[in-house]
Amino acid sequence: LIMVAKNKTDNKMREVKIAKLCLNISVGESGDRLTRAAKVLEQLTGQTPVFSKARYTVRTFSIRRNEKIACHVTVRGPKAEEILEKGLKVKEFELRRRNFSQYGHFGFGLQEHIDLGIKYDPSVGIYGMDFFVVLERAGQRVTRRRQQVGKIGKPHRLTKADGIGYFQSKYEGIVI
Repeated sequence: LIMVAKNKTDNKMREVKIAKLCLNISVGESGDRLTRAAKVLEQLTGQTPVFSKARYTVRTFSIRRNEKIACHVTVRGPKAEEILEKGLKVKEFELRRRNFSQYGHFGFGLQEHIDLGIKYDPSVGIYGMDFFVVLERAGQRVTRRRQQVGKIGKPHRLTKADGIGYFQSKYEGIVI
């Protein structure tokens, strides 16, 4: 006799998990400040950050096209959860409803990186950073693989409510 799950939440394949955490420091200029920002990200994650270039010249901000102006790093697995925990602790596990995208992903910013437990170094300075968390359910690879690319059905896709629910249940977070 096979028991049919009456509740969708019993299904292991419907569990929401963190796909990746993207950390970004946008400096707005190349040179020494940008390399110091990259050092901060490397200290935090233990990975080498990638530099982002300006898409076009903006004279009021005195940036040129293709000039390196930001650095970011993508973290996955348990390390991503650990860093996210630190970031949310600074935010006191409070996020706004508008921090969540329509697909359930969420992001927030921090004013000072030293709040994450990194010791302040006068030679480095203080940088703010953006956190962005991409959530997914099992089977997401179907849309990204090369052969036999498939679509994910509506009921299996993540929604804003799913993302908020995950945040509230996993981190006992408050959504304002």
